[in-house]
Amino acid sequence: MTKTVIRTDRAPVPAGPYSQAIAASGLVFVAGQLGIDPTTRTPSEGIGGQTKQALLNVKRVLEASGSSLAKAVKISVFLRDMNDFREMNEAYKEFFHDDPPARTTIQAPPPGGYLVEIDAIAVQ
Repeated sequence: MTKTVIRTDRAPVPAGPYSQAIAASGLVFVAGQLGIDPTTRTPSEGIGGQTKQALLNVKRVLEASGSSLAKAVKISVFLRDMNDFREMNEAYKEFFHDDPPARTTIQAPPPGGYLVEIDAIAVQ
């Protein structure tokens, strides 16, 4: 098995000892992405804004691997507060129109007070 570390400056630099993504066996495993701007490291406004930015960050990491959101097979969403589910879902569906990937959404507060964290698995 070949394992390739994926890096891009178009998504936030990891804040700890992990990679933005790993490609292995034809799949790409994207680490959890927060709803923060990769340049300023500031969070977007509200759950809708942070969801969109987190998915944009996932998209950019996938593109750096040669994949895309269209090739995503599994998404995990970690919400600070499940009361934000409806608004998160509205922002989420802007990225997945037809044949969306499988998804799990749970309440599990992201670090640093952020409202949402999203990771992904995609076909490379």
